[in-house]
Amino acid sequence: MLPGLRAGFTLDARLEADSEHLMWLGLCELRIMNDSRWPWLILVPQRPDVEELHELKPLDQAMLTFEIDIAAKALKKATGCSKINIGALGNIVRQLHIHVVARSEGDAGWPGPVWGHGLREPYQRAQLHRIAETIRAAL
Repeated sequence: MLPGLRAGFTLDARLEADSEHLMWLGLCELRIMNDSRWPWLILVPQRPDVEELHELKPLDQAMLTFEIDIAAKALKKATGCSKINIGALGNIVRQLHIHVVARSEGDAGWPGPVWGHGLREPYQRAQLHRIAETIRAAL
């Protein structure tokens, strides 16, 4: 079992395939989406069989809100973006996860949503490492 991983919790295979581990927070695993078009973090609460925010216990809801806040602030600091988009859709990947996306006027999909816009453009390993370190430093 990975450090920080909760007993009985398994990360959805699609999240694992599309993102890279960044670090463990108190409740969530913080991941970075492997799409160089947008700096994009994903928070995954380490709770088995949870699909919706309201299914979390109140203390976990508070912790998730805190972790979203620190992730959003770090992403804004690390990227200098003009807008942070936060969403929990779950229509395709049912496991509860929160998207925190840095947006800037003129980016690949501005002003529309990032979902359904073109094809994912994976980072080169060195790029991914650089942005991951920048975000870790901002945290």
